[in-house]
Amino acid sequence: MPTALITGATAGIGEAAVRAFAAAGWRVVATGRRKERLDALATTISENRVHTLAFDVRDEAARDAALHSLPEEFRGIDLLINNAGLALGLEPAQKASLSNWTTMIDTNITALVSMTHKLLPLLVERKGAIINLSSVAANYPYPGGNVYGATKSFVRQFSLNLRSDLIGTGVRVTSIEPGMVETEFTLVRTGSQEASDKLYSGVNPMTAEDIARTMLWVAEQPAHLNINSLELMPVNQAWSPFLVHREG
Repeated sequence: MPTALITGATAGIGEAAVRAFAAAGWRVVATGRRKERLDALATTISENRVHTLAFDVRDEAARDAALHSLPEEFRGIDLLINNAGLALGLEPAQKASLSNWTTMIDTNITALVSMTHKLLPLLVERKGAIINLSSVAANYPYPGGNVYGATKSFVRQFSLNLRSDLIGTGVRVTSIEPGMVETEFTLVRTGSQEASDKLYSGVNPMTAEDIARTMLWVAEQPAHLNINSLELMPVNQAWSPFLVHREG
């Protein structure tokens, strides 16, 4: 029975991924900051399928202690899903909060890189796989996307460069790049349920379950096949014209 470690499992795509992989017969190590949510998730899944670890991915000491506590049957990690991440603020760069910027960098980049580095030796040993959650914001800039989009560009490029370094090891790496997915994402970003509802109204956006099923499909491809990157959007989302400012 293969084992996946999924970060950011307390809500949205991460939680849906835990459920999807467990239902497909995987063991899952589900991590996140909110212990009460992890406990609630664990009660709905067979005990021998999921083990929860409560820690902040930005805290390396807490992460290492949590991983060290894993029961023997969950230690053989075959798949790392770097899902934990967030966006904060929609202000233009000149009005943005530096604290928001550094929190996004620390979570979306530094913690992801650190977790990957921690588990790479094991993943190489087991010829495992890595799925990194990027975004269409990695490829298409938009007003207010400043540092968030940049962090997701890093995730995409880091994934592709990992592929180059890991050639010959059997380790597969994929960058998943979704567009509009209705989760807590916009609520966290704006602090407003009204703003979240307005953004997704009438769009028929993707769901967390859509992305979780996609991750499962990627993970269960034959060992000789690698999905380098995969961009997804709801049918009702596409690209905007270039912005133009007219003087006078």
